[in-house]
Amino acid sequence: MATFKYISKDMSAKTIRGTLEADDRNDLVRKLKEQNLFLVSCQDVTKKTVNQYKMKLNELSAYSREVGTMLASGLSLIRIFSIMVRREDNKKIKKIYENIYVKLQQGYTLSAAMEAQGVAFPNLMIQMYRSGEASGDMDKTALTMSNQYSKDHRIKGKTKSAMMYPIILIVITIAVLLIVYLAVLPSFFDIFKNVELPLITKINISISKFLQDYWYFVLLIAAGLVVTFIALLRVEKVRFQVDKLKTKIPKFGKLLMTIYTSRFARTLCSLYTSGMSIVNALNIAKTTIGNVYIESQFDGAIKKLRNGESLSQAIKDIDGFDIKLTSSIFVGEESGRLESMFTTLADDFDFEAEQASERMITLIQPLMIIFLAVVICLIIISVLLPIYTLYNNVGNM
Repeated sequence: MATFKYISKDMSAKTIRGTLEADDRNDLVRKLKEQNLFLVSCQDVTKKTVNQYKMKLNELSAYSREVGTMLASGLSLIRIFSIMVRREDNKKIKKIYENIYVKLQQGYTLSAAMEAQGVAFPNLMIQMYRSGEASGDMDKTALTMSNQYSKDHRIKGKTKSAMMYPIILIVITIAVLLIVYLAVLPSFFDIFKNVELPLITKINISISKFLQDYWYFVLLIAAGLVVTFIALLRVEKVRFQVDKLKTKIPKFGKLLMTIYTSRFARTLCSLYTSGMSIVNALNIAKTTIGNVYIESQFDGAIKKLRNGESLSQAIKDIDGFDIKLTSSIFVGEESGRLESMFTTLADDFDFEAEQASERMITLIQPLMIIFLAVVICLIIISVLLPIYTLYNNVGNM
């Protein structure tokens, strides 16, 4: 089936433009006639309609919040998307809404219309909306997803802050070092010619001369390393080992494990409470964790579940989660309150993830400042020591 962009006329000769899916031009004419429209011209835009825009977490949250709120107020989906199309300013998102609006008019369910938008919506969101359609709780499902993506966005922001601060300080340190090695130290070369230099000064002068003579070589190596690193991350085996290493880094690994556990618990909570089977819920939840190493361990866990083991037993050997996850699920199973335990777990790990991010930022800030101060002090000392020696030599003459 192709997608056509068409220009048509209605019974009053008013020009109507739009897009519609049809098998061919004749099928398009037939479908337009059913709407009392007469085709003037059309263009096959099937390839152009494949969406390449992936909505961000805050955009997914806003989308679900609008859909959930308007559904709760009694509006139909077609009416909701006609409003959302008019209100949206972002051209890429507006196009997605327009496509969904067209699909809904053609009789698609909302989940099917979302699925047809390429990479715009994550699989978790589509599956949750599908469950909501089956249960008749679309408004609650949409609002649940809005809350989930809002939390994801907030935690991701704090994690980025924890990582960005050291990156910024490292960039500043490199900039300071380059200024010192390429501009400051060279001005002392002539002064230090006949002076017995301490080891630290000799090292810094050697680095300075090397950078002056071979700066282009250093730049090429740095660029090559960055490109190589990015390329290697796309190799499945390398990505697996990098993701495994992430969970082993002191302090930072603990933060990531808390975030992975939080993400998994919240997703599993949403899927399980929507009525999805635990096996299907695990199959979807594992793809939202964001760590290939942890995700790869779920095949064994799902096999154990299918063999009759409990959820807590099935996931207890998965490396990369907070140890409290398994024990909490076990308590929920024993008490017969697994659903409420999932909700409590999701809230607890969300809170812990935010707290861990804040602690990481608090820990990193002074350490990076101390590191920067030590580097600068060493360079200053390497310059001042020979000057002090030269001054003493002049005084003794």
